[in-house]
Amino acid sequence: MLDFNTVTEFSHTYCIAICAFLVPANLLTTLQTAIFTGLKRPRMQVWASVIVASLWATAMILHVFTWFAIGVVMLPTYILLVMAITCLAINIWAIAHPASLMQLIRLAVSVVRGAFRKKKDLLIWERRI
Repeated sequence: MLDFNTVTEFSHTYCIAICAFLVPANLLTTLQTAIFTGLKRPRMQVWASVIVASLWATAMILHVFTWFAIGVVMLPTYILLVMAITCLAINIWAIAHPASLMQLIRLAVSVVRGAFRKKKDLLIWERRI
């Protein structure tokens, strides 16, 4: 069985390496979940993505809690905690109510497309002048 002190010491000793892995892993697998949901991929693929992304988010939350346990209360710990909780919430959302997540993704895509169209129109207008 794992000893809590050993796990905590490992977490503190290798904090930079742990965060260097968990932050991109968290963000990329959550993005993958959102993309799979937006593209209406099969439910099993979305579930697999959610499981992996939730594993990374939970690991980040536990890592941050080891710092809270020894009294380290700094801005980076809160930023990492909020990021992990947000990723975990998005993954739960993708499983619990994929239709509303898909609506949000479609809205975001249409806003981005509209911004690019306006920029393109502005560039064309400037060339005419």
